Amino acid sequence: MLVPLNWIKEYVDIDAGIDEFCERMIMSGSNLEGVRTYGEGLHKIVIGKVLSVKPHENSDHLVVGLVEVGAEAPVQIVTGAQNVTEGAYVPVALVGSVLPDGLKIKKGRLRGVDSYGMMCSAQELGFDDKVVPIAHKDGIWLLEGEYEPGTDFAEAVGLRNDVVDFEITPNRPDCLSIIGMAREAAATFDKKLRLPDTRVNDAHEKKASDFISVEVKNPELCSRYIARVVTDVKIEQSPWWMQKRLMLAGMRPINNIVDITNYVLLEYGHPLHAFDIRTVEGGKIIVDTAEEGEKFVTLDGSERLMSGDTLMIKDAAKPIGIAGVMGGLNSEIQNDTETILIECACFNSDCIRLTSKKLGLRTEASARYEKGISPELAKEAADRVCALIVLLGAGRVVSGAVDIYAGQAAPEPIKLRVSRVNKVLGGEMSGALIKSYLERLEMKVAGAGDSLEVLPHYTRLDLKEEVDLIEEAARIHGYDKLGVTLPGGGGIAVKPRSRSLCDAARGALTGMGYNEIQTYSFVSPKGVETARIPEEGGTRDFVRLINPLGEENSVMRTVLLPNLLEVLGRNYSRNIEAARAFEIGNTFRMAPASAADGITAAALSTSGGVVSAANDTAANSLPTVALSTSGGVVSTADDAELPKERISMSIGLYGNGVGFFTLKGALETLFGTFGLTPEYRAERDAPTYHPGRCAAVYLDGERIGTFGELHPDAARRYGIGVRCYVGEVDMESVAGKADVMRYYRPLPKYPSVDRDMALVVDEEVTVRELTDVIRSHGGKILESVKMFDVYRGKQIGEGKKSVAFNLVYRSAERTLTDEEAALEYEKTLTALSEKLGAVLRDI
Repeated sequence: MLVPLNWIKEYVDIDAGIDEFCERMIMSGSNLEGVRTYGEGLHKIVIGKVLSVKPHENSDHLVVGLVEVGAEAPVQIVTGAQNVTEGAYVPVALVGSVLPDGLKIKKGRLRGVDSYGMMCSAQELGFDDKVVPIAHKDGIWLLEGEYEPGTDFAEAVGLRNDVVDFEITPNRPDCLSIIGMAREAAATFDKKLRLPDTRVNDAHEKKASDFISVEVKNPELCSRYIARVVTDVKIEQSPWWMQKRLMLAGMRPINNIVDITNYVLLEYGHPLHAFDIRTVEGGKIIVDTAEEGEKFVTLDGSERLMSGDTLMIKDAAKPIGIAGVMGGLNSEIQNDTETILIECACFNSDCIRLTSKKLGLRTEASARYEKGISPELAKEAADRVCALIVLLGAGRVVSGAVDIYAGQAAPEPIKLRVSRVNKVLGGEMSGALIKSYLERLEMKVAGAGDSLEVLPHYTRLDLKEEVDLIEEAARIHGYDKLGVTLPGGGGIAVKPRSRSLCDAARGALTGMGYNEIQTYSFVSPKGVETARIPEEGGTRDFVRLINPLGEENSVMRTVLLPNLLEVLGRNYSRNIEAARAFEIGNTFRMAPASAADGITAAALSTSGGVVSAANDTAANSLPTVALSTSGGVVSTADDAELPKERISMSIGLYGNGVGFFTLKGALETLFGTFGLTPEYRAERDAPTYHPGRCAAVYLDGERIGTFGELHPDAARRYGIGVRCYVGEVDMESVAGKADVMRYYRPLPKYPSVDRDMALVVDEEVTVRELTDVIRSHGGKILESVKMFDVYRGKQIGEGKKSVAFNLVYRSAERTLTDEEAALEYEKTLTALSEKLGAVLRDI
């Protein structure tokens, strides 16, 4: 919002310089984008009067002007502008001057004719092309009125002005106006706010209702519609003072009627529109929605396709404007327009926002309507337009107005506790002081002691609760004046158990040489197929995004393995000879349709930690799920079962010297960190893995993961040309069963007895089965069992394998003899032979 400081000073007596003004406004809560000083650096730019204009003797597109520039003799200036006329007053850059863009003016010679300066356009003097008056858009800036030749240009036209660019937050639509910012300045500097005079002398012999009638068919979309009529309209240029303010505030002056409506838009923050009443058929305005597929040509000449929920301004036969966005070309004011209809209405903010978005058309009007405007402001804005029309002599204002307004319910005052203000701000402000701050913002304050009742100004649509008023008191008091206090309470932040265990897992894996990776939660649904992951277990129960960036990011991952394989494949393609990686992250699975009560689509947000869902039948009659990936809290408005979010871990490696047992050893070390001893069972039906080189991981009978050598076909799909070993584990199950308590056990006092045992068994016998028998028959003195070798070869025989174990025997009470250890050893061999057909191999 561009705010000329001199315009603010018309409503508030501020004697502070620009630096102090900006600093104090910032401290009272008004953010600044920057400040621009117009007229700064315009040295040796003077007013010139054109005495004569004649064609250039050597050019058909240049003219030679003789210009009076003050005490000096008239100077000769050659220009290509065709709008220069004798007697015109123009800005002249004398020889030696420097323009805002850095161009230094020197004596020149154009086609054999000397030129001693330059007649300037508005653009050359630092104005953006979009704000140059329509009358001077092309050519030299012709100044209206009479000036003394040779006077400083910036001083003569009052151009020296500081313009502050305020950053207006969406919750403060009242500040999208000069008066709104003047109200803020008045409160900041504790000055009185002077509002413009909106009184209109209704001396016209007719009433507005004699010209126009208004029907609002959608009062929920148009809470107020005011129509005023002006006759004897004179279309001409606005006075310079109005053009200058519009230009400094970022708007292009066009003509007096359009400029007046734009001036009030900037001044009050309330959009208005003027129609040529000749084009309003039947003398009637109807506010109603458009016909589906209806075509309409707007003021910019573009034909636009309307949807059925677009609010339109119509007459008795046709649409003449898009409500709150832009008028129609068929009702545009012409140079011969004599009677106009001025519209000042209040439209539903959601309706205007959706219309603007659908049409791809954002205007100054729609930008204000979509943030919300109080209907109480409409009458002031309409009266101000009429007052300016009378002031400029642009027409005669017809008596009265057609005002369709049901009125608003009496606003409820907000209760404010003085003690609460001081508790939140950590200060010692009295009730009287707080009351004075709020009254400076034109709020009505009643009550005494600790309890106050506050009625905000009708433009402050953002003030709804006690905390809003506390913020108002704080910023007017001055944030820099508030004392520094530390938060009270003795709360201690505690890391959740699941996160602590995941951190421990990260530490263990990185300590073993694995690199942690992080991949996107948004994936392609084809990823699970590429990785040959079966459909069982909900791997295809995707949470689908309503508005994805593309097919490759259209669903949320149900497993981590495809992402890990992409990373490993990418590293292999870049000639990385060996890689070890893992990821710990969330997976998401939609509940089955029967359980989810018809959930069919997901709307996703990554900005919060709460997952919520509600059936939005008004929007599209489809239940939706709003999902957040950054937290674990789930809530729903209709008790529908939401997507399941679980923590998983994927791990993988490839390179020389690694194999199945390398990965198994890493997992055993990881589980040992959590005090767990899982069971490993051979898995032969996992399509992702190589048949016979895969194992499932079980904890207390529950399957928590799978690992093994990647299937050659899957490896080929990801471009991995060597044997690759991967796995995925459900970390939530691990965390739920983990025992991280460490128990003290003294060092053994007595030596141990070690025995090795190499057993020949059938290929179908698992190491787990052998280990269970050894442990169950090893007696109390068996301390540990460790498998250290598996051998297959001709010496063993086909269908057989040799499995070697190391057994450690020890007594906590005495030194064992060889005979005692041998006795338990023989018992174990007997049990292995009887139960599993194991035969002791001669080594």
